[in-house]
Amino acid sequence: MIDIAKNIATTPRRTKASVIRELLKTTNVPGIISFAGGLPAPDHFPYDFVSDAVKRIMDKNGRVALQYGPTDGLPELKEEFIKFLKKYENIDAKPENLIITTASQQALDMVGRLFIDASDPVLVEKPSYMGALQVFRSYGAEFIGVKLEDDGISTVELEEKLQWLHDQDEHYKFLYLVPDFQNPSGVTLSEEKRRKVIELSEKYNVAVIEDSPYRQIRFEGTEPKMLYRLDKETHKTDNVISLFTFSKTFAPGLRLGIILGHPQIIKKMEILKQSLDLCTSSLNQLIAAEFLRTGYFEKHIEVVKKDYRIKKNAMVSALEKYMPEGVTWTNPEGGLFLWVRLPEQMSADDMFQDALKENVAYVIGSAFHSDGSGKNTMRLNFSFATPEKIDEGIKRLAATVKKRLVGAR
Repeated sequence: MIDIAKNIATTPRRTKASVIRELLKTTNVPGIISFAGGLPAPDHFPYDFVSDAVKRIMDKNGRVALQYGPTDGLPELKEEFIKFLKKYENIDAKPENLIITTASQQALDMVGRLFIDASDPVLVEKPSYMGALQVFRSYGAEFIGVKLEDDGISTVELEEKLQWLHDQDEHYKFLYLVPDFQNPSGVTLSEEKRRKVIELSEKYNVAVIEDSPYRQIRFEGTEPKMLYRLDKETHKTDNVISLFTFSKTFAPGLRLGIILGHPQIIKKMEILKQSLDLCTSSLNQLIAAEFLRTGYFEKHIEVVKKDYRIKKNAMVSALEKYMPEGVTWTNPEGGLFLWVRLPEQMSADDMFQDALKENVAYVIGSAFHSDGSGKNTMRLNFSFATPEKIDEGIKRLAATVKKRLVGAR
C-alpha cells in the first residue's frame, strides 16, 4: 500500500474530523438521551407531502427530475425561491443572483475554495459554527476570533481587529456570521449591530458571509432585517453573500442549499461547483420547488415553530429546576440550540465521559472556538428529544455537573 502520510495532499492533511459527527457515533446507542446533534425532529418530516409531490413530479416532469440539471440549479426552484425572498425578506433577486448547492455545507466549501489561500485571515464569531471552521481550516485559514455578546458579535472588537489587520497590511478575506439563532449559542445579532457590520464592511472592504439556516424558525420576539437586505437598502456594497438551506425547515436528507450574491460571485461559484458534483439532484430541487409553490412551507413551518418553542421552554425550565448555582445558559427566541456556561474552573471536555455514563450527551463548547478555548461551555440541542426526555436528560446532566463541582472545589 502507498505511504498515505507521504502522498496525501495539503488540504486533506489540514482537514480534521468533525467533533459532532464523531460524537454522534458514541451517542447513538439505546438509553442515551442526546442533546448533541443538530437534528430536526423527524416527527415533522413531511412524509405524505413528499410522496405526493414525487408522484406529481414524475407524472408531469419525470424526464427533468431524473436527468442532469444545470450547474447553477433548476429554474423551477430559483423562480420559487425568488418569490420566497420577496415575500418573507423583501429582497429583490434575479436568477443570476442564485446558485443551488448540495446543502449549505457545500456552500461553505465553495466559499472557502473561492476566497481562502493558505494563511489568509478570516474573521469569525467566538464561538462559531464548527462545520464552517472545519471547512475554512482545511483551506489554510488563520482565524481571527471576535467575542460574542448577548446581542451578537462585538462590533467594537470587530472594528478593532479590522483596523489592526488593515494597519498590518494583512489581506483579510471575509467575516463569517450566523446572525439568527447562532450555532452554537442561540444568540441573534441585533439590527443595530447588523447596520454597524454593513458599515464596517464598506469601510474596510471586507466580504460578509451571512449563514442563515435557522432564520425561519423564530418563535418569539421581533425579526431583524437580513444583512443582505440592509446592505441593499443602505450602503449597496454588494459585499454580503447569504447562505440558505432546506435542512432545518424541510428535510436534511434532501441536501439542498442556496447561495444569494452578486452575479459575478455566483458565476465564480458555478465554475467551482462544476468540478465538485456537476449539479445538485434535479428531483430534490423539484420537490423543494413544490414545497414553496404549493404554500406547504407556511403550514409546515408553523407546526415546527410551535413544537420547538415548547421544547425550548421545557429545556430552560429543566435547567432552572436542576442546575446548581453558577451555571448559566442562553434563552434563544428561535433555532435549535442553547448554550450552557459552567463555572470557570470546570471543563465540559473532561466531563463528557462522565455524562455518557449517566446516559446523556452534549457537544463540548471548545469545538466551536477557533482557538480551542471555551472549555467550560457546551451546546445543547432542544429540537430532537421530547419534552419528557429533555427534562430527564437535563436532570442527568445536572447530576453530572454537581458531582464535578464537588471535585473541582
